Amino acid sequence: MATLLYKIGRFAFRRRGLTVLLWFLVFGGVGAAASSAPPPPADTFSMPGTESQKAFDLLKEKFPAASADGASARVVVRAPGSEKISDPKAKKDVAALVAGLSKAPQVVRVSDPFTAGAVSEDGTTAYTIVTYKVAAMEVSDKAHDALLEAVEDARADGLRVEMGGDAVPLEQALDGTAEIIGVGVSALILLVTFGSLVAAGMPLLTAVIGVGIGISAIGALGSTLGLSSTTTTLAMMIGLAVGIDYALFIVSRYRAEMAEGRERDEAAGRAVGTAGSAVVFAGLTVIVALAGLAVVNVPMLTKMGLTAAGTVAIAVLVAVTLVPALLGFAPFKVLPRRDRRRIAGKSLSKRQRRRAEKRFARQRPNLGARWAGFVLRRPVVVLLLGVVSLGAVAVPATRLELGLPGEGTMAAETTQRKAYDMLSESFGPGFNGPLLVTIEADDAKSVGTVVAAKLSDEPGVAQVGSPTANEAGDTAILNVVPDTGPTEGKTEQLVKNLRGDLAGVGRADDAEVLVSGQTAMFIDFSKTLNDALLPYLALVVGLAFLLLILVFRSLLVPLKAALGFLLSVSAALGAVVAIFQWGWFADLMGVDQPGPIMSTLPIFMIGVVFGLAMDYEVFLVTRMREAYVHGESAHQAVVTGFRHGGRVVTAAALIMASVFSGFIMEDNDFVRMIGLGLALAVLFDALVVRMAIIPALFAILGDRAWWLPKWLDRVLPNMDVEGEKLSRRLAAPRGRRTAHTPEYSRR
Repeated sequence: MATLLYKIGRFAFRRRGLTVLLWFLVFGGVGAAASSAPPPPADTFSMPGTESQKAFDLLKEKFPAASADGASARVVVRAPGSEKISDPKAKKDVAALVAGLSKAPQVVRVSDPFTAGAVSEDGTTAYTIVTYKVAAMEVSDKAHDALLEAVEDARADGLRVEMGGDAVPLEQALDGTAEIIGVGVSALILLVTFGSLVAAGMPLLTAVIGVGIGISAIGALGSTLGLSSTTTTLAMMIGLAVGIDYALFIVSRYRAEMAEGRERDEAAGRAVGTAGSAVVFAGLTVIVALAGLAVVNVPMLTKMGLTAAGTVAIAVLVAVTLVPALLGFAPFKVLPRRDRRRIAGKSLSKRQRRRAEKRFARQRPNLGARWAGFVLRRPVVVLLLGVVSLGAVAVPATRLELGLPGEGTMAAETTQRKAYDMLSESFGPGFNGPLLVTIEADDAKSVGTVVAAKLSDEPGVAQVGSPTANEAGDTAILNVVPDTGPTEGKTEQLVKNLRGDLAGVGRADDAEVLVSGQTAMFIDFSKTLNDALLPYLALVVGLAFLLLILVFRSLLVPLKAALGFLLSVSAALGAVVAIFQWGWFADLMGVDQPGPIMSTLPIFMIGVVFGLAMDYEVFLVTRMREAYVHGESAHQAVVTGFRHGGRVVTAAALIMASVFSGFIMEDNDFVRMIGLGLALAVLFDALVVRMAIIPALFAILGDRAWWLPKWLDRVLPNMDVEGEKLSRRLAAPRGRRTAHTPEYSRR
């Protein structure tokens, strides 16, 4: 592996013009394809194998009039003061509102609250349902404007009017601020780390190019592969973070090789051969973790994971080809100013070169080496402090409550939340989460009548509607209003009870009875994710474990890496629960309404954080492995690894955390939640697990950390990630070459 990447890096450095031209042609070609491609499809949500999805598909086929896949808006109206909504003037104003809503584009029908029985018992509140012929993401701006205009006209008449439903435009939106903040902070960290504007700008430039190609490819293939615009969110977040980090490690290793006196092309080749090997395997762990989202069997998550994995693959290719090519255009300017003058000056004699190499070998221990020495002297204390501190932060995760955000968790000032509260006050809490029962039978309406009578006697059911059959008479639907709200545990239990009881009714009547609706769909979605969590974790950790055995040729090092990941991700989840579920520091973090954690968050964090955690493990420990196989003791190898990699890993973690932290500024609650969770997980994993717990374990285990059974050592292919074969190959025929020959003097 190292030898192949060495050749690639050296070729890219020497043929830098051709390499850069090819990448920019790819960038331009993919961008042109994206600009000329049809618009991406609207977001679709499906959960194959669930009862909710089965009912949805049945309604779409048998009951097209129900517009099962169409958007809807629920407009809630309340009379002013102590008036009744049925008073003549209020009733006239409501009729005008219904007429105005009916004229809006894309509207199929608008219910009349007075004929549909949608008036509260106290006579103060009513609601109307606006059904659209298209899905929520396809509702046009004109339709949104017409909806808002009709509502404003009703408010001008004196009515209190609020709206809910997926057809109502959300005020929350991504505005690109996150990416700007992340890139800005990353630039500052890179500048401090490298002490060179060129070295700081190179990882940013290559990361932006890689993400640009990835996002453009998603846009170009969107209509063909069914990739909606939301699939780019995760790809952009991960691609930008790993793109900067991978380039950072290549540039850092190039600078170290130059400091040892290599020729420029030799330094580039060795940098890609050694650090590039770590980049390839680190990228593979991220790709495995993201592609593994396919086991969840939710198409939307599968597409998001695969597109993000594709963007990571592009970031790896950019790092091992485009980065060394750009180094060829600025071989000395990426160095600190003091090294630039020393290395790029006039050529040195052989005696001077030997002295320079000895000075480099005797250089003072930097902060990373001193920290490693401290940990090696007190490994038990550091290990206990790291584990106990992360364990304490992880405690709230034991109270994790999963759910999907609804209008009841939105900010109090939003119209959706106001409509939700009005319906709860006037019709009961369960009215915001009605269940939809679908009956398929030869005489569906008759069976529906039996089902309705059965439901009326069920505990926890507040109201049962009359069955409505389709034209063919083989499918009927009826609404069921629970006593409790959509996110309450009693509602979830009610859904389970109804499905069990109604299955028996359906079999008795030779029919199929399905319980669905938005509340049931949320329950099915959470259950799908919970059921997939352990298989997903086993798949990802298992594959990555095998991959890391190849990289480190050890059993204990991959095991420590996996256990450390579980500790850091648990601590991050604990912090998210404390803030978003319990409400700690809610004002500081801008949390409007504490509530259940998004169901997708744990599985997203496991996938993303595992891949990124293995990045730091690979980058840091491969340098230790490299020193160990070249003859250093186990303890000294830890110091060497930290001397060369500690500062860079810390910078990489801060960069990645800054990229994720930028998303905390967004208005979208899920994006904010996942941004905070990923940022904390990266910091916990890099600064506590990889920089403290792992070296402490190395100190305790010593040589045993690198133990591998002999039979397994013979079976496993030697990937030469640490570059041992490469070093022997380069040293044997020509010996060491330096940058201080006349050919490579400053021009």
